Amino acid sequence: MTRKGPERDIDESELVVTHSKDHAAGVPAVLVSLQRGLEQMGAVRTARTLARLNQRHGFDCPGCAWPETPGHRKPAEFCENGAKAVAEEATLRRVGPEFFAEHSVAELAEKTDYWLGQQGRLAHPMVLREGATHYAPIEWDEAYRLIADHLRALPGPDGAVFYTSGRTSNEAAFLYQLMIRSFGTNNLPDCSNMCHESSGSALTESIGIGKGSVTVPDLEYADLILIAGQNPGTNHPRMLSTLEKAKGNGAKIIAVNPLPEAGLRRFKDPQKVGGVIGRGVDIADEFLQIRLGGDMALFQGLGRLLLEADDADPGSVVDRAFVEQHCAGFAEYEKNVRAVDLDVVLEATGLTMTQLRETADAMARSERTIACWAMGLTQQTHGVATIQEITNLLLMRGMMGKPGAGVCPVRGHSNVQGDRTMGIWEKMPDSFLDALDREFSIVSPRKHGWDTVAAIRGMRDGKGSVFMAMGGNFIRATPDTEATEAALRSCALTVQVSTKLNRSHVATGRTALILPTLGRTDKDIQASGKQMVSVEDSMSMVHLSRGNLTPVSDQLRSEVAMVCELAEHLLGADHSVPWAQFKGDYDRIRDSISRVVPGCENYNERVRRPDGFQLPHPPRDRREFPTSTGKANFTASPLQWLPTPPGRLILQTLRSHDQYNTTIYGLDDRYRGVKGGRKVIFVSAADLAELGIADGAAVDIVSEWTGADGVLQERRVRDFRAVQYSTPKGNAAAYYPETNPLIPLDHVAAKSNTPVSKAVLVRLEPAGAH
Repeated sequence: MTRKGPERDIDESELVVTHSKDHAAGVPAVLVSLQRGLEQMGAVRTARTLARLNQRHGFDCPGCAWPETPGHRKPAEFCENGAKAVAEEATLRRVGPEFFAEHSVAELAEKTDYWLGQQGRLAHPMVLREGATHYAPIEWDEAYRLIADHLRALPGPDGAVFYTSGRTSNEAAFLYQLMIRSFGTNNLPDCSNMCHESSGSALTESIGIGKGSVTVPDLEYADLILIAGQNPGTNHPRMLSTLEKAKGNGAKIIAVNPLPEAGLRRFKDPQKVGGVIGRGVDIADEFLQIRLGGDMALFQGLGRLLLEADDADPGSVVDRAFVEQHCAGFAEYEKNVRAVDLDVVLEATGLTMTQLRETADAMARSERTIACWAMGLTQQTHGVATIQEITNLLLMRGMMGKPGAGVCPVRGHSNVQGDRTMGIWEKMPDSFLDALDREFSIVSPRKHGWDTVAAIRGMRDGKGSVFMAMGGNFIRATPDTEATEAALRSCALTVQVSTKLNRSHVATGRTALILPTLGRTDKDIQASGKQMVSVEDSMSMVHLSRGNLTPVSDQLRSEVAMVCELAEHLLGADHSVPWAQFKGDYDRIRDSISRVVPGCENYNERVRRPDGFQLPHPPRDRREFPTSTGKANFTASPLQWLPTPPGRLILQTLRSHDQYNTTIYGLDDRYRGVKGGRKVIFVSAADLAELGIADGAAVDIVSEWTGADGVLQERRVRDFRAVQYSTPKGNAAAYYPETNPLIPLDHVAAKSNTPVSKAVLVRLEPAGAH
């Protein structure tokens, strides 16, 4: 029997705040995983599904992109949040035409994100006609004709925006960008624009490739691991198992973060006796509770101290042979960091000189150092320069292109890195486009397209009027919610390819489509039989994913089939791309990928190996750096940081432990002691006292932003509970997407154009006062 989603929505008055936890995982993680599976899937389906999660002959987790350890897999090769993601996708709950007949779009718009997501899997293509109040069922061919007619009616191809989520497979992403470029535009914004674009921009300039240079075995072999602006316990919990192995091998781990995170305190592996009945393993040896935006100052201060240590014992710290043979720009970098004022570093970071010197000493002694980071670094105005400063430290020490050393940007969504490899980028190099044109006899556009922020501006300004999203929840993933919703509502047509109901289905263009797609867990049968897709993890390993569940409805289409069928309607039956053959046999797609995408030669053979294959990485593999200089580039940037004005706070947005990206699994953040709600703001005791706000008081959060025109703009979210928490004075934290409305569309990182979600200037007011 099909199960219904919950009738009751969130009641924030039931929110309870207790003490934060000092460890991650353990028995509670197992119990919560089983509970969510039983609620959504039932006992038998839970057992069958979880047994195939992240197994070689199973399906890849639709959650994060953390890789499996090569050579073997545990029987339960998943984490709590992976189990939640699978329960949501493999749920027995259904959303069909009868649901939309019962609920108007206006009614759905009043529901919370949690309620919408809990209704279940979408089971039929739906259309919202212009002027209608309810979605109605539509047949697939009519839906394709509707999209094609709107696209062909545009004044030019650049009037369309094609967004991609990081859950899209390599095969679907490759065909999606092929269809879009065949149509004639490079408007290919994707979720990378909002998370790790700063990493790609920084690393491409510094080492020539915008990806990490390490593997899981490297992390296990390292003797020093820096983890900055990252929360593994919630965002990629399987990383904790890797860190536990590194600790067992003698590694020192230093955590750099404004909030103390449970996973970096202590890890209790539920697959080990010590993780069930024992204390577990202490992960971080040192915790540097840094002020928001102070990471760049930290890394420049460390650079100065490392140079001074080398002065005292020449050649003992700076790897002169590596620098002279493989690097450019060291003299300018050295001059820049020697001039850094350490008093300013201490003010910017909130750290002590002892902490600074001990960290520098650890780096000087280490023979194998890895730096890991996530959005705490990337979503800053100076995020690109900050990542280049941490790369400078590694280059100075020769920590590139040798085992146990290198850069490790930890990606989020499961195939966000693979989508970029497959061509989902508004600025793909001409070499890729030339290969695409040769393979398919098309002429790809060369003018760069819109990234996510530019796409919102374009739709807002009337330059884009057709929007299509291949997965994701665009409205909740983006900043400045009111502006984003207005941009989408100004469109003639919005199209959402989705597995489940979300906020983007209720803020629509004048006409809107919901196209239900297969998930990673679902069996995909095409003309040549059962299909499999491939994905790329955070460390450039490409491997297969094989769904095995019967789809919830015969009305679902795979993303591959959907793209191929739409392309035939849009581009015509005589188009040079063999769309029908690609739809019928995904091996044919991979054959073309092998001839177009660098590093994917013999794709079909290599991806069928037990652990798949790793894409090439010249700095890692051969100490070759495909940069403008032909060497690894040191950079020299002026120091930037974020002083907090009187009476104000610097806010960072973050996930709760009961969510993944924009998907809300539940209403608890077990590790931070929050239960039954999400509208909280974490503030230090000193700030609460100084602002005259009681712990537990209801407040409105108001962001302040002065635009290029010099006019002060304010944005407000209402009725949040102030929670006393261990965070640096002057800093605060709150969950997204609830606080995304506070982030101005134009508040972006230099070079990468990434929304600055970790540095929002706010003030707190008593709730209801405005």
